[in-house]
Amino acid sequence: MFFLYQIILSLLILISPILIIFRIYKGKEDKIRFIEKFSIPSKKRSKGKLIWFHGASVGEILSIVPLIENYEKNKSINQILVTSSTLSSSKILKKFKFKKTIHQFYPIDHFFFTKKFLNYWKPNLAIFIDSEIWPNMFNELEQKKISLILLNARLTKKTFIRWSIFKNFSQKVFGKISITYPQNQETKYFLKKLKVRKIKTIGNLKFAEHDTETKTKLNPKFKNRKIWIASSTHSNEEIFCAKSHLQLKKKVKNLLTIIIPRHVHRSEQIKSELESLKLNVINHSSNKKDLKNTDIYIVDTFGETKKFHKIGCSVFIGGSIINRGGQNPLEAARYGAKILHGPNIDNFKDVYKTLSNLKISKKINNSQELASQIIFKRNKNQGDKIKKIGVKILKETINDLDKLIKNEFKKT
Repeated sequence: MFFLYQIILSLLILISPILIIFRIYKGKEDKIRFIEKFSIPSKKRSKGKLIWFHGASVGEILSIVPLIENYEKNKSINQILVTSSTLSSSKILKKFKFKKTIHQFYPIDHFFFTKKFLNYWKPNLAIFIDSEIWPNMFNELEQKKISLILLNARLTKKTFIRWSIFKNFSQKVFGKISITYPQNQETKYFLKKLKVRKIKTIGNLKFAEHDTETKTKLNPKFKNRKIWIASSTHSNEEIFCAKSHLQLKKKVKNLLTIIIPRHVHRSEQIKSELESLKLNVINHSSNKKDLKNTDIYIVDTFGETKKFHKIGCSVFIGGSIINRGGQNPLEAARYGAKILHGPNIDNFKDVYKTLSNLKISKKINNSQELASQIIFKRNKNQGDKIKKIGVKILKETINDLDKLIKNEFKKT
């Protein structure tokens, strides 16, 4: 299986120039820094000790910001390397004024590039986040005797089944991890089945994320409107929410439904679908100031989800009516919104269970139920409850990582 994996990767490398050009054209690749994916660094490695964090995209990088803030103050660490795979995630660290933390794009998982990457950066410790499992990199880390931590690990049932098809190969890959910190009990069970050597459960690090932005002021055009939000919606979920809007509109004056699609390129299609229901729909990018007769307001621009989560009293989290496993509800919950979701939440099952126990979230099965559960008052104490959980998880995680880092630094 490992041999087949190498062949597939080698074939992908042959067509990679075409893929890169296409992604640059689509605005999904940095037209200068894409060379980092071929292990050509754009930054210099500092002398001394270096710890390396890797997360796939925005969510994973945001989850480790509290850790980076902590290790920025650690004098024994000279440099912190953060890698990710997406263009959007590469921009996250720019918002923080870190002094010794740098970002690079994660290299292609071919043995030539993984070897070249590690030869240059020479990390003292590698910390991978969530479900980032890369066979060649793991193999190279083991050969160079660099300890590997899988932090806030997450494996869904679907992912586990895929890995289980190639049992021997999977067990060899997962067996190279020094210690794993699963974010939920289901992942812990799957990791045991995959023969991970050492497992320790602390909790989901995403509870420890915190808001570093200044307070958002309500745009005057939203004043006097009764606002609820449908966030991270997928195909067919916008129609679902629009039906709830139509029901709610009968008894709620000045109702405004804000839809934040998971993929903004669908915005025009969504607008057309909702207008067919005789609804007045406006896109955020139109910059219209008068929303007097607007029913639906579609956020069709990148990077503004947080701003809108801050003004919603009720937030429906998408990917949960259709079978996509749901999306992360914590950001919206942190700002005091009531969280509403469908039955398909496998990707964040434990998070939703915690929110349900705290009476923050509610499962709905149809548009009538959704309309009946929408409220227009925020819970001011809600964020403190989530913060309390996050502080505990962060403290325990740092205590454990401190010991591991200290032990690794003693080796070199």
